[in-house]
Amino acid sequence: MLKKVKPRALDKGDTIRLVSPASPITPAELEGVRHLLESAGFRVEFGAHVFDRWQYLAGTDQDRAADVMEAFLDPEVAAVMCSRGGYGCPRLLPYVDLPAIVDSAKMFLGFSDITTLHVALNKLGLATFYSPMGFTLATKRAEWTVQSFLNALLGQDPLDVDHPRATCVVAGTAQGETVGGCLVPFIDSFATPDEIHTDGKILLIEDVGERPHRVDALLTHLVRSGKIQRCAGIVVGEMTDTDALSQKTPDGKLSKTYAGVSWRDIVTERLAPLGLPLMIDFPFGHIANMLTVPLGIQVSMDSAEGKLKLLENTTVGN
Repeated sequence: MLKKVKPRALDKGDTIRLVSPASPITPAELEGVRHLLESAGFRVEFGAHVFDRWQYLAGTDQDRAADVMEAFLDPEVAAVMCSRGGYGCPRLLPYVDLPAIVDSAKMFLGFSDITTLHVALNKLGLATFYSPMGFTLATKRAEWTVQSFLNALLGQDPLDVDHPRATCVVAGTAQGETVGGCLVPFIDSFATPDEIHTDGKILLIEDVGERPHRVDALLTHLVRSGKIQRCAGIVVGEMTDTDALSQKTPDGKLSKTYAGVSWRDIVTERLAPLGLPLMIDFPFGHIANMLTVPLGIQVSMDSAEGKLKLLENTTVGN
């Protein structure tokens, strides 16, 4: 049986290293998170290549991977936080030592394209956090978003904040470890050595910038793969910008194909027939305010209530 590895809860004064494993970012875009973390009592460091730019990536694959590995292997670093998502994490997998990262038992935080690394690390037993990133926290967010994030760092319950409830689609209860995140990256894991495991899990799904037919295609592929049928329950966040993209064609004209098609209707039509507990609009992912959600941790789900509850601690030392 796979051994679960939980990170250590942080103490005030601990160091958080920011890395850029995906798309590029500027120093100005990380000043907000630096201020937030330092105000909360933590030390902040940046990886050597965090502000690099190579084509549409934050530096070469080797340099981005080197920053990730150095952060996990540096004994002075307590947590590794991603600056932003975008694209690039799948290209890192040949250059990072996943078992060494798991053995470091450090807190890892990020979302969006970072799903690729979450899936690979969760599969090896490391609990991680689907959380705001440096880019996310560059602007002011709701108090509960910040509190959820700080709770996660300190080993407290990140779900125990006054957040909006999800909407029930299929009523039911379920228990299991959380897995998933951004839909495209975890589907991209199929047929690779790091393929997502869904059996008995609570599957988290969200994404951004996909047109209605792409949401349909992705969910259809997930159903045809047989993986989602083996889940215990399904938690959908938001398909951010899908409804806006449904209204207009790329040249700005009214769409005759997609106008009036809602992602919520697509999700319901594709997933409700599975009969699994299902809720949508759970507040995580590519939205203005998001929960920090632990991955690889046992939770209970009550879709009628619209919430998740922890069944175990997310860290050691709390």
